[in-house]
Amino acid sequence: MRCPFCGHADTQVVETRLSEDGATVRRRRRCADCDKRFTTYETAEIRLPAVVKQQNGERQDFSRDKLREGFRRALHKRPVSTELVDEAIGRVVQKLLSLGEREVTSRYIGELVMAELKRLDKVAYIRFASVYKSFQDVDDFRDVIRDLDK
Repeated sequence: MRCPFCGHADTQVVETRLSEDGATVRRRRRCADCDKRFTTYETAEIRLPAVVKQQNGERQDFSRDKLREGFRRALHKRPVSTELVDEAIGRVVQKLLSLGEREVTSRYIGELVMAELKRLDKVAYIRFASVYKSFQDVDDFRDVIRDLDK
């Protein structure tokens, strides 16, 4: 694998770890030329279902980048590690794969994200819910907070 810093082709694996669910291999690598370290992730490539958009029924390829961006926005300036976010994304992807469906609704993916955010960080959960559920007033926030306290 090429070094992302200097482009040198010779890198060495320093450490290898298997994720909890066994679906991802995390490798720490070191460049033989510039001696910098970086992390790579290895996963099996399996076709994820297409996403049917709620607004217009348009179908799009599933995007892990869009999923990560949703988590990033909700967790902005929150004390949640990248590793925990990666694990949450992995669980969402795994649930989508285990469905065995060719298509899923964006609403279903949003529900999966909300469930993961609820586990990770309550403030991020409320942020995401406020946009996802199009909160109109303070009562909507109260309702969600009340549900969190149960």
